[in-house]
Amino acid sequence: MRTLAKSLALLATILALAGCGLAATGVTAASGGVSAAQDAKQAKQTEEKLQQQINAAYQQDAAQRKAAEAQAQ
Repeated sequence: MRTLAKSLALLATILALAGCGLAATGVTAASGGVSAAQDAKQAKQTEEKLQQQINAAYQQDAAQRKAAEAQAQ
């Protein structure tokens, strides 16, 4: 009888600890999901900013070529 009580107490302790681990994993996954969404948003903003800079560089290059061609004539 004592062995059964000890076994049940051990099982309850293991299940409680396992439950805590699962809860922590759930919280970590949820916060990780939020972090991933923020990272994706930030990456999109960075991509858009870089694309604007590339477009500005192309426009500046085209203007310089046009000015050089006009000077050459």
